[in-house]
This record gives sequence, C-alpha cells and structure tokens, in this order.
Amino acid sequence: MQYQIKCPRLIISALRGGAGKSTIAIGLTKALRNHGKQTAPFKKGPDYIDAGWLSLAGDALCRSLDTFMIEPATLLSAFHHHSRACDIAVIEGNRGLYDGIDIEGRTSTAEIAKLLGAPVILCLDCTKTTRTTAAVVAGCLAFDRDLQIGGVILNRVAGPRHENILRQSIEHYCDIPVVGAIPKLSASDFPERHMGLVPTPEHAWAMEAVDAAAVIAEKHIDLERVVAIAETALPVDASPLPASVAISAQRPAIAVARDPAFQFYYPDNLEALEAAGADLIFISPLTDRHLPDNIHGLYLGGGFPETHAKELADNSSFREQVKAMTQSGLPVYAECGGLIFLGEELIVDNQAYSMCGVIPAVFNISKKPVGHGYTISVVEQENPYFPAKTEIRGHEFRYSNILEWRGNDADMTFATQRGKGFMNHRDGICRHNMLATYTHIHALSAPQWATAFVQKAAEYAAALPARNIGT
Repeated sequence: MQYQIKCPRLIISALRGGAGKSTIAIGLTKALRNHGKQTAPFKKGPDYIDAGWLSLAGDALCRSLDTFMIEPATLLSAFHHHSRACDIAVIEGNRGLYDGIDIEGRTSTAEIAKLLGAPVILCLDCTKTTRTTAAVVAGCLAFDRDLQIGGVILNRVAGPRHENILRQSIEHYCDIPVVGAIPKLSASDFPERHMGLVPTPEHAWAMEAVDAAAVIAEKHIDLERVVAIAETALPVDASPLPASVAISAQRPAIAVARDPAFQFYYPDNLEALEAAGADLIFISPLTDRHLPDNIHGLYLGGGFPETHAKELADNSSFREQVKAMTQSGLPVYAECGGLIFLGEELIVDNQAYSMCGVIPAVFNISKKPVGHGYTISVVEQENPYFPAKTEIRGHEFRYSNILEWRGNDADMTFATQRGKGFMNHRDGICRHNMLATYTHIHALSAPQWATAFVQKAAEYAAALPARNIGT
C-alpha cells in the first residue's frame, strides 16, 4: 500500500550554522500556530536541543529527519505518519544548505528537501553585505537545479535602506521572493538569542522566548507568502510505517530518567518501547530518593550530568539502588550522559563527584567536544540488546574524557568504525543486563533495540518473585 504525502511543507535553511535559522523556524512555527494552523515541527539531523524548542513552539513532538541513521523509505513513512493530520509542516535544516558528509552532499538539508519534495526558504545573515548576497543566492539556485528554493528571509538587516538594496538585488537577479526581513535584534527585542544552544527544560523563560520569536516572525515575515510557498511542495509517495506488535501481554515497566540532567530522548525511541509492550515510568535521578517499586528496566538517556553533578552525587540512596539493581540483573540501557552516571566518579572543575559505580571508570569534562558527529559501530560480542554483526548507526556529542578505566576491551561489545566511541575504537560497555554507550541511536534505524529491551524487561519481571529484591 502506498500513501501520498500532500501536506504543505517547507524547509528553513541557511548558508551556515549561526545564521539565525533556529530562531526563524521556532518563530514561524509558533506564529503559524497562533494563526490557527496545526503545525508539525521537524528537525533535520541528529538534534535534541533545537527539537525541544520546536516541540514547544508547535505544541507537538518534533521529529528528527536524518538519512544517515534512517533509511530514506522509512524516513518518508515516518514523515507521512507524523504530518498527515497537520495543516503545515515546518522543517528546520542544519548547517549550510548543501553541507553533507561528502562532496556529493549526502545527508545534507538539500537532499532531505528533494526527498520530501519540499521547497526551501533560505535564511541569510546579511551583516555587512548588500548586492553580493544576490550572487550567493544565485549560486545556491544554480548549484542544484533539482532543488526548489522558494524564497528568502533576510536576517540581521541594518535598516530600511539596507533592506531595500538587498530585496531589490535578490528579486531582480534571482527571481525569487524575499518573504521577510528581520532587523538586528537587541536583548530587549528578544530575550534569548542563543535558544539553539540551551535545552528548554533548563529555563523557566523558555515559553517567553518562543513567544518573542513568534512576535518577530509575525512582524517581519509575510506569513501568507510562506504558506503559499509551502503549498508548492510536490506530492511524494510513502509506505505506511510497519505495525508494531507487543511482545509481552504483561507490559513490563521501564523507568526513564527525564529531568534537567537527563533529557535527550528521541520521542520515537520512547514510543517504540511502548509499542513493544512496555509501560514507561518517568523518574528523576536528581529528586527521587529511590527507584519506583516493581520496575523491570531502566533507560538512562543523554543530557548534562556535569551541570548537576553535585545534586546527583548528593542523592546517594538513588545511586546506590541503581548499582544494586543493575548488579542483580535489572535490564539497563544508557547513552552518553547515562553512561557517565553509571561510572564511579565525574570530575567537574577539579571537584570529584560520586556516581553510581556500576562502570569502573572516572570521567571529566573538557572545554571542547571530544567526540562529535555520526557513528557506525558493529556488534562483535554478545549483549542483551543487539544481535552479533549488527551495524548500528547513530551519533555522538560528548565533552567528557575517560580519566581512569579499570575494565578491558572485552567489556566493550561494539567495534567503532566511525566516531570516537568509548576508547580504543570500541564502545558499548556490557555488564550483567546493562549496556552503556556514547552512541545515541534512533529507534527507526535500530528497530530490534526496543523489542530486545522490552523482552529483557519481561523476563526480569517474570523472574522477579524469586529475586527478592527490595528498595
């Protein structure tokens, strides 16, 4: 069976990172919702922070679109599934329009746009430039004739004269419309100009910043022309997403750490666990003194344990119980920040903070990224969640170093073919029923993960009376 994607849609892209496309995408999403449009937000590439802001702006879960991790056909199916009931889909690109992992532009925003049949609106940082901007736009138009660039939004415009020269030059030489012109903003115009770098759960002012971005969009962008451009999207065929079958009628309970220290989860991952038969219980290692009674699995996602190291260390009863239950066989899956939390210590600004002590490692935090980008791992050893020889595609974004490691390579089940991994070109520390890795995965690229996790949780639940484990 085939469906046709007909939803009006557009991609907000730019020539580079830092050009303001996040603020524009967030503002447009909220402004369109303010005008009665049911808006589906999407983010190109592996990203949690921008996705959180877009979710807030659209009052809907933002989905990631990434052709490195997710097969194109699956991506189309997911896009159709999550946009079919909306009035318009707003997709934020990443980095420059044509930037990808190779000279062919694979994984670029442009390739996503062509796959989805979506027109692109270019966000241009116009600082200290006028007519040259038209030459740059003309180059983007000529670079790939199969890509539809439907309009331009000028950003950081110095004043009316600057805007007039830019607008006339682009529309004359490039024959595409300028649909918005945003002036240089001060703190009084927009209280948080770095929203793409700050997770939404971190700050109470998040909704105020989204509302401010919407005011800017409504004031400086022609929303009707933006909608008209979105309506030029081409029809694209997509297959339905495969139906999930719960593997357990007992619905084992999996605890998910979600608070300011642990917040990086793709919604698709959580939904995959539920579809496989799990009930999710959201917990906070910052404030909960114990794990909930009768849980059968634990999912520790990424985040910023380093910014909450003292609170995590002070919560000794929680940490000690995580260690005891992991050693007793509780199925545990941890990514990046979750991996650090399972270690022995985390060093922040020369201060040591105790973590759970499951993994014999001490971590510290660097000022610069230690591992950043896509990863490819191949499963070489037995573990609870992935069959041997499975290729796992994901991404990593870590600032942590391993100061001490008292394990060995045999403890790590993955051979890292691309990316930093844990160390020695390996990742995926496996002990008991725990697997901890620096790699973030997406459930649509690793469908066996959720099924295996829930299966292990169901087995743990079935054997629980014999374990006599208390809290």
